[in-house]
Amino acid sequence: MKALVRVPSPHLAQGLLTHLERTDVDYDLARRQWDGYVAALESVGWSPVEVAPAPDHPDGVFVEDTVVVHGHRAMLARPGARERRGETVGTASTVRQLGLELAAIEGSDTLDGGDVLKVADRWYVGVGDRTTPGACSQLAAFFGVEVVPVPITKALHLKSAVTALPDGTVIGYQPLVDDPGVFARFLPVPEEPGSHVVVVDDKTVLMASSAPRTAGMLQERGLRTIEVDIGEFEKLEGCVTCLSVRVR
Repeated sequence: MKALVRVPSPHLAQGLLTHLERTDVDYDLARRQWDGYVAALESVGWSPVEVAPAPDHPDGVFVEDTVVVHGHRAMLARPGARERRGETVGTASTVRQLGLELAAIEGSDTLDGGDVLKVADRWYVGVGDRTTPGACSQLAAFFGVEVVPVPITKALHLKSAVTALPDGTVIGYQPLVDDPGVFARFLPVPEEPGSHVVVVDDKTVLMASSAPRTAGMLQERGLRTIEVDIGEFEKLEGCVTCLSVRVR
């Protein structure tokens, strides 16, 4: 099991913002938090693979947006924000080195990986400012999965609003979820950062330490939670999912 990660750019504080007001970002602290995030993945058996640094791209640390991986296949994204399109170059090189079959979003369609929520063979894909309906069709054709387009207006990406537990239950902070009824099983959580989990195995999730009530709720459901501080990235609309791409 490998996890693609990318070290934060020195210009991290200049990252794009859509729904939040800009606040000061401490780069040195962010770097320590990133180190802690990578160490947490390593502690549960995931080997980090560093994508080449992208110092000229403030949002480059959010590597999830650059590629979608499933099995031995990878679809290179075409970010909806033009400023971010150069981020995919290093990711493409790394994916090729891993020996994955690589395709790319074609034409004028755009795709951010943070809009893709996989729940078994049904994928929910957020359609909004960053990802187009045509990208949904390209994903379905390349990966051979059912894709359900999900309109989003209240969050940057679909996975800024919802993620899924190991059993396929979708969790989210309800005020930021446009239509919970889209999902087969939906569980509201009490904190916005609690919406975001990385499934590291069938009984364990990685999540932000800023959602202690949600962590307790998930523990009551029998899950082990690994909590990491990513506060500086949360100031930039980042979360635990967007800091890595898991290659199983």
